[in-house]
Amino acid sequence: NTFRFYSAQLNATAMERLAIEHDLRTALDNGEFRLQYQPIFDVASHALRGSEALLRWQHPSRGLLMPDQFLEVAEQRGLMPAIGAWAIHEACQMARLWTRESGRSLQIAVNVSAQQLAGDGIVEVVDRAIAASGIDPDELVIEMTESMMQSSQARDNLIALRSRGIKIAIDDFGTGFSSLAYLRRFPVDILKIDRSFLSGVPLDERDGAIVRTIIAMARNLGLTVVAEGVETMAQLDFLRELGCDEAQGYLLARPVEAGEFATSFCLVPAVPENIGSP
Repeated sequence: NTFRFYSAQLNATAMERLAIEHDLRTALDNGEFRLQYQPIFDVASHALRGSEALLRWQHPSRGLLMPDQFLEVAEQRGLMPAIGAWAIHEACQMARLWTRESGRSLQIAVNVSAQQLAGDGIVEVVDRAIAASGIDPDELVIEMTESMMQSSQARDNLIALRSRGIKIAIDDFGTGFSSLAYLRRFPVDILKIDRSFLSGVPLDERDGAIVRTIIAMARNLGLTVVAEGVETMAQLDFLRELGCDEAQGYLLARPVEAGEFATSFCLVPAVPENIGSP
């Protein structure tokens, strides 16, 4: 006298999740994770400012997996601190190499998970990564989302990181539910405008008004503004007119492997010629 709800699709999804969880436990030891790097440019001058490190999983049988295919499982199983520590260390090593090769100081931005940011090991992980790589602390940017700003432990960790000179960025700004009061309480240096607000710019007046407001607020607070998801020249021109500081997106450059980032961006003139004139 019971009801059972079952479908082949639900069963396949559950089996897929179990397989991902099983393989995740050995992926780090097997060296299957890798980082791709999306360049970040100065909006006014088009000069390269740095990059965002994006986590990928080169699965031995499933191919290259994007974060949305495995991060949730990794977070639920408590694997993100170890994966995140590897990502920070790897990104810092690349930043040292690129700074040395290019002769320019380039920032590297690394996303951290809620589990990692609220844990008690993040500060030590960053300290070790900076010491091992020899980069300047202000060349590392730690990116978090608005939802992580409610944890008091996360706040303490961010204060400790920023006291070392590390930059703090709020990713996907405008999509969370945090109060603007958090911008006063948390040590923040950079706001990254979520790509969803740029999709309708410059034709959609509401999107334009939101972007304009975020940029104006950030400038008044002395924060750097980075626009994500720039895909058209019209969007880039709109951001330039508003005084947005930096931008990233497919119009400017897609995420690339470390070697391609070095040859295509670090070892070329500071102002790329294929993005159009300011």
